[in-house]
Amino acid sequence: MLFADVIVDISVKSLDRPFQYRIPEELEEEAVVGAMVEIPFGKGNRAMKGYIIERSTVPNYDVAKIKSITAVVKQGVVAESHLLSLAYWMKRQYGGTMNDAIKAVMPVRREIKEKEHRQVFPAIEQEEMLQLREELQQKHQMARVRVVDALLSAVPFSGGMEYGALCSKCKVTAQVLRAMEQKNILTIDAKRQYRNPYEDHEDEDKIVQLNEEQRQAVDRICGDRQKGIADTYLLYGVTGSGKTEVYMQCIREIVDRGEQVIVLIPEIALTFQTVHRFHARFGDRVSVLHSKLSAGERYDQYTRAKRGEIDIMIGPRSALFTPFEKLGLIVIDEEHEQSYQSETMPKYHAREVARQRASMLGASLLLGSATPSMEAYYQVQQGNFHKLTLSKRAGGASLPQVEIVDLREELRQKNYSVFSRSLRQEIEERLARKEQTILFLNRRGYAGFVSCRECGEVVGCPHCAVSLKPHSRRGQVEYLRCHYCGYTVPMPQKCPSCGSKYIGTFGLGTQQVEQMVQKQFPGASVLRMDADTTGGKAGHDKILQQFAERQADILVGTQMIVKGHDFPGVTLVGILAADLSLNVGDYTAAERTYQLLAQAAGRAGRGQTPGKVVLQTYQPEHYSIVCAAEQDYDKFYKHELFMRQMLQYPPVSHILGVLVLSADCELAKEFAQELAGRMKGDEHLTVLGPAEAAIGKINDIYRYMIYGKCSDYAVLVQVKDKLEAYINDRGMQSKCTVQFAFDPAG
Repeated sequence: MLFADVIVDISVKSLDRPFQYRIPEELEEEAVVGAMVEIPFGKGNRAMKGYIIERSTVPNYDVAKIKSITAVVKQGVVAESHLLSLAYWMKRQYGGTMNDAIKAVMPVRREIKEKEHRQVFPAIEQEEMLQLREELQQKHQMARVRVVDALLSAVPFSGGMEYGALCSKCKVTAQVLRAMEQKNILTIDAKRQYRNPYEDHEDEDKIVQLNEEQRQAVDRICGDRQKGIADTYLLYGVTGSGKTEVYMQCIREIVDRGEQVIVLIPEIALTFQTVHRFHARFGDRVSVLHSKLSAGERYDQYTRAKRGEIDIMIGPRSALFTPFEKLGLIVIDEEHEQSYQSETMPKYHAREVARQRASMLGASLLLGSATPSMEAYYQVQQGNFHKLTLSKRAGGASLPQVEIVDLREELRQKNYSVFSRSLRQEIEERLARKEQTILFLNRRGYAGFVSCRECGEVVGCPHCAVSLKPHSRRGQVEYLRCHYCGYTVPMPQKCPSCGSKYIGTFGLGTQQVEQMVQKQFPGASVLRMDADTTGGKAGHDKILQQFAERQADILVGTQMIVKGHDFPGVTLVGILAADLSLNVGDYTAAERTYQLLAQAAGRAGRGQTPGKVVLQTYQPEHYSIVCAAEQDYDKFYKHELFMRQMLQYPPVSHILGVLVLSADCELAKEFAQELAGRMKGDEHLTVLGPAEAAIGKINDIYRYMIYGKCSDYAVLVQVKDKLEAYINDRGMQSKCTVQFAFDPAG
């Protein structure tokens, strides 16, 4: 007899353990580890789905009481066994249930019907076909005559016709073609056709000669690999130093060894340039996996990877779980980006999970950034990562000149425009010289909020304790929407609180900046790129391609335009509100600001023409802004590390965030206090809170936060385990939800 340990497909803590089932003989071949199965569950034998995590011949209790698996789910995708092991590690490391973790490591869980390309060929010679036509004509079988005529007209005759085109041209059904196939008049050849979102692109590869620093980096990584050394490397290179070319040369050597590679990028917007460059070098052995692909496209790319039909997978965080068996290298580009941190359970960081997966499979891990995360650079200082440095821009390009503009002085000079006098002059010069400009603003939408000038009331969401964001059509604000729960109301004409007519939008958004640019520079062609203009699968690609082909003079956008893009025509970057991110209220604010400004500045002057950056700020003396202008990461790191040491923040210490959620405000608050009390009993822990979370209510669910600080990460994992056991014993799962996050950024 064979038995299976099954994790039930339901994320409830009390059921977070394997249940043993018998595998019927007829299902033994299909019921493999990682398969999705249907099982009878509970006293009522309710039909449920689950995942097999282990098979054995030893029953855990009386065989007569062990239920049998009902079926293997045909539309289910089978997980690789090492990915299930990784899921278990993630559950232990980050909390949540095993089901949550399995879903995280299986970005594609449902089988999609295969897409076929069908071709119809003649099964008999041309002379025979002509004779047959006469017979069919005499029998008045005109549908078949039309098919024969179409096949006879094909050039060459033996080449046949595409199935759909033949049906359409001859106005015949599938039944007619099937009958003709059965009579050996024609054959229908069906081949699987993969839905590949990038298959139509033809790219020309540029042969790049590596400079000395790039060659040293490639030699170190590949040399170690040849010696059987699998290590972690931080490729620290200034913006435009050619990190991508180092990745590609390393990948070429790894692929030539018969191994596979995963390349993680922080934003879907970056897939456009990245995939094109990789496709030019590696052809159709490259694929992409991200959330904006259709379900069929995602399934096909997952299947190609599993069958070994591709060598390189590119994509954001979820691409880390591509089912490669011969994984030799994981590359994490722009490793400092926040998007590598999952916001859903388990709240893992892709960098740490990549280290674990690389360790499990004996693969190397390469992290790249011009502005490394404090965590990665700290690991370098501790001797855990190897640092490889690219100190010069590739191709001899120089770093841009950076000018800091004090916006307080602009106001004193009666300049109330969003553009400083210096930035306005620089844009005019670029327009005259037919060069391109990027204007960067770290905000989304038309404006920040709607407020009454008379009573000061801000129009807020009744469910989420946040302000509603205005949205416009044809230049007019038409409605307000909550970006958490979707609550929408028309734009009020009077203040809902005091009835005043002096109500309007406040704040600065990309759409507003776009309109100001068009008004200030009427001859300029402008593109805007933010979350509102990039809907759909090709939303990012279309805007980026237009700008790359120089169909616009100025690109206005949010942070997605300053991450990794390479536009040689851009010689000016204007940073409109450099210090907005300094005021977000968490310990990473200075780090995020430095990274964002240095990355934004790095978009200028990547071609032959020198670049200029105008950095507008109300806090020109702040160390993150000064260091970003100087492109001096080491100076920033030393200053920021000192601040983190003083306050016991990562990477010097570690933080466990415990978020308590409930529809009952008092219950959430009381249970958070109860959990905080238990945490305070641990002498190794410094406990902060509980306090209302930064956003105290979302979609009518109240949120309370507790933080525990400790220099030993393992202690925090133990505290998490004890709290999970306590929550389970108290039976609070139906009343309160508790989520854990390690080293949360806010």
